[in-house]
Amino acid sequence: MNSSIADFQEKMHLLADAFIKKLPERVQNLETMWQTLQNEWSIETLQKVHRKAHGLVGTSKTFGFDALSQVADSLELMLKELLQNKTPIDEQKSNEIQSQLQALSRLSANPDKSLVQSIEHKLNNLVDSEEVCTVYVVDDDQEAAQELALQLSYYGYEVEVFGQLENFRAAIKEASNVIVLMNVEFSDDPMAGIRIMEEIQQEAAEPVLVIFISSNDELAMRLQAVRAGGVAYLTKPINSTELIEQLDSFAVPQTQEPFRVLIIDDNTTVLAYHAAILELAGMVVRTVEKTDAIMKTLLEFNPDVILIDVYLPECSGIELAKVIRQIDGLLSVPIVYLSSENDFNTQLEAMCLAGDDFLVKPIDPKRLISAVTMRVRRARLLRGLMVRDGLTGLFNHTAIKEQLGREIVRSNRLKTPLSFAMVDVDFFKKVNDTYGHAAGDRVLKSLARLLKQRLRGTDIVGRYGGEEFAVIMTDTNAPEASKVIDEIRKVFSRLLHMSDNKEFKVTFSCGIADIKHFPDVKSVSEAADKALYQAKKKGRNQVVINADD
Repeated sequence: MNSSIADFQEKMHLLADAFIKKLPERVQNLETMWQTLQNEWSIETLQKVHRKAHGLVGTSKTFGFDALSQVADSLELMLKELLQNKTPIDEQKSNEIQSQLQALSRLSANPDKSLVQSIEHKLNNLVDSEEVCTVYVVDDDQEAAQELALQLSYYGYEVEVFGQLENFRAAIKEASNVIVLMNVEFSDDPMAGIRIMEEIQQEAAEPVLVIFISSNDELAMRLQAVRAGGVAYLTKPINSTELIEQLDSFAVPQTQEPFRVLIIDDNTTVLAYHAAILELAGMVVRTVEKTDAIMKTLLEFNPDVILIDVYLPECSGIELAKVIRQIDGLLSVPIVYLSSENDFNTQLEAMCLAGDDFLVKPIDPKRLISAVTMRVRRARLLRGLMVRDGLTGLFNHTAIKEQLGREIVRSNRLKTPLSFAMVDVDFFKKVNDTYGHAAGDRVLKSLARLLKQRLRGTDIVGRYGGEEFAVIMTDTNAPEASKVIDEIRKVFSRLLHMSDNKEFKVTFSCGIADIKHFPDVKSVSEAADKALYQAKKKGRNQVVINADD
């Protein structure tokens, strides 16, 4: 069993056990608060009783305590009706509520726990394989295959080369999460690559992703490749930029920044449950239980999506959503209400007032992951249209400067290092003049992709303008940043670019400064730019640090 899923299951059992242990105390608190309300009627006290009952509904449903959740649900509905009427309770309603509390008390001594039996079922196919995508290069021209494998390795792919078709056939039967780069023509058969893939596809339980490579660009050959399951077809000589774009399109999880999810809920157990599910799916999750910590977390965490319970101790989730919508930078962040509230009118009100979606607890793990993923992808796409450079997909000039300002504020508050790097392609005008602007664009896209793949997910990359790029490296001082960028520089200098069947190489220069010496946006930007100028003055294709205070 996948170790992360095993860890998740263990965490779920621990949470369920903790819930069982605290259950009698929670029910007793409910009874005590209800008795207080009987002695002295108060809307405020009624709201607290309702909120506790509401929380009990969500938790018991989440962990599969069926009988308990049914009784708690019935109690919560009665209390909600009282809240809506805003009148003291009559004797009949009081007796009905007391009866539900007694039923809860009995069940709390022996809850009908079904979590153990259901958890494995819930987790089936919950997340994709965590294996790194591997590329199989299949070609009997070993020199060409090894060169192609080397180029792919520069972009972070794990590559295996097969010169014999039978060796490849044996390996693919045992492999998972593989993309095949299959040469069509072999020395003894000009259609060997297509023929073997047809056989493998017929035997495979799931289609094998295969990109065919051929010197033949005729329609008939392309049709044969499609029939053999080809998802792409590239002609020789191979344009490495085009190939990497194709590979990246089929291996998005390898390069995609993790989704950042903020969950606000005063129910500690349910909070931990939802966080564990989303973390299992590879998302970065921050949780908040108390409202006094919300503002700080919102500003520091910069979430892609916010999940909020409708009922919170000091305010409603709807009120909190309105506050969030008034904060600069959070206007477009999706807000999803996550609550056991199943009243349609309440859901409609929540959606009309600053919300984007409403998910009812308990929610199936796969449904939760799917809902969050859909919202984040859509928000990133829309945000990207405003802040991304059209050619490279990186942050544009304005966005990267704004990001730099935010990260400097965060680093100064946390007293952590931060470096800013300016990267400039050497002799880029000569590249455009010699090989054409289309080739120049491919060089820029190659560098952008290499920076994104070789840097950490926490680092921020932007296109500063023209052939200039900017990199914000968090928790990193200038010497450390220099080592990282210099390794990328070495790799970039070895990449082969293609134009009109001609291969060429390109280098870049880089200037770096950090906030230890230059504490604000203006000074650190100017310092990095001066260091870049020095790198070019010293002969280009190097990294220079500006450490002058």
